[in-house]
Amino acid sequence: MDPATGAPPAQEAARAGVSRLRILELLRSTPAGLGVQELAGRTGLHANTVRFHLDRLVGEGLADRRVEEREEPGRPRLVFTAVEIADPASDRRNYRFLAEMLAGYVLGTAADASSAAVEIGRTWGRHLSARPAPFRRTTEDEAVGCLLELLTEIGFAPEVAAEAPRTLRIPHCPFREVAAEHRDVVCSIHLGLMQGALEEMRAPVTADRLVLFVAPDLCLAHLAPRSGDGAPPPGH
Repeated sequence: MDPATGAPPAQEAARAGVSRLRILELLRSTPAGLGVQELAGRTGLHANTVRFHLDRLVGEGLADRRVEEREEPGRPRLVFTAVEIADPASDRRNYRFLAEMLAGYVLGTAADASSAAVEIGRTWGRHLSARPAPFRRTTEDEAVGCLLELLTEIGFAPEVAAEAPRTLRIPHCPFREVAAEHRDVVCSIHLGLMQGALEEMRAPVTADRLVLFVAPDLCLAHLAPRSGDGAPPPGH
């Protein structure tokens, strides 16, 4: 619990992300740059809080700091400017920044962040997966093949473990940096995504669980037979 606001740390993290984005937007709209006091006045944040967010933005390569040149006597001030990006939509740092904000929001607002994240993943998994024709039965091999294709399109690099056909090796996660700080949300979304996709395929298996970081660059997804009522096994 934050002693100043009475809010849980996760809520504070979510608010911090929103404040940092607001500062970045102000810098982008002011090419000449802004100082700490100007940003504090425009955002309503304390100057020390603004300095904290600016340090993070500079560290992430989204902003630059420079000493303002001035002719009159007095202490020169630091001016901050946004880093110009040729194609913001293709810059992975922007996506990471957004992912951190959304993960922080889920952590700060959901009563059970992990369960909420699983349900978000299931919904998107169903949306991204193709439903088979009525009465058509999807085989396990077909379902696993489609799941591997879906995960590959998203940016993972999944493969079936040679020693265990119902274990998927995931040596590359495109959201690894965000997952390191928000594991309960990010990894739960990935588990739900697989569950929703397999459910939409009417597959005979579901994603039972994820074993995270069995090696620095490796997670394992375990598949299991779907229960008789078509729902994932209890507890998932």
